[in-house]
Amino acid sequence: MQPHAISDSEFGSFQRFIFDIAGITMSDSKKALVSGRLAKRLQHHGLQTYDAYFRLLTSGAHPDEAQLAVDLLTTNETYFFREGRHFDLLRQAAESARPGLRTGAPFRVWSAACSSGEEPYSIAMVLADVLGDAPWDVVASDISTRVLQRARTGHYPMERAQHMPPDYLRRFCLKGIREQQGTLLVERPLRRRVQFRQVNLNTDLPGDLGSYDMIFLRNVMIYFNGDTKRQVVARVISRLRPGGHFVIGHSESLHEINDTLHAVMPSVYRKPA
Repeated sequence: MQPHAISDSEFGSFQRFIFDIAGITMSDSKKALVSGRLAKRLQHHGLQTYDAYFRLLTSGAHPDEAQLAVDLLTTNETYFFREGRHFDLLRQAAESARPGLRTGAPFRVWSAACSSGEEPYSIAMVLADVLGDAPWDVVASDISTRVLQRARTGHYPMERAQHMPPDYLRRFCLKGIREQQGTLLVERPLRRRVQFRQVNLNTDLPGDLGSYDMIFLRNVMIYFNGDTKRQVVARVISRLRPGGHFVIGHSESLHEINDTLHAVMPSVYRKPA
């Protein structure tokens, strides 16, 4: 039996739910998305109304279900080498850092909202190409355990690689054959270089997260209101090393969000050395 259509008041409950947990402001235009993504969970539990499902989520008796709902409501699709100028900048920064890496700390990059993993694997490909055996780290985080699980597999539809340099596709990926045709698998040595972990940017960051030479926080602020943007950006850039770069989406800006970083180009900022 199909659940009843979601009402405005029920949708409002889920808007508050995802804002309280993740700081995400969900516009009224997302009502159909919420209804569609949660409908199977109502069916799974034999529930007829979204209000009944909301009560189940907030009862405290089903913490795994609450995480699953967060996963469903925060997942976004992406692709390899999205916004190519950012990866050109990454290459330049890594090349500049290379001479001092043998004796110093590794070159570290944080993909702070990595979704299904295409961004951190793109970062890792550039660093493997530029730095090779010199020390480097990629940390990738997301609030969604479901997309992190997918990301760790490194298995993607081939169309996600349309912007990947052909040489990287040959060097770092395996093309699927037979029943896996039309897909790619990021090779294991590269997968092992990316550390995936669950991080909620709307709360205090883990103490062991460390500091970074470059942080990608792209296409995330569009989901936050002004106060949440300021808090999240301040939290994230506290982990940026002096002289490091902070990268956001092309449709985003730090105007009235943060004035401690210097603009390098549209969507790229640098922390004073």
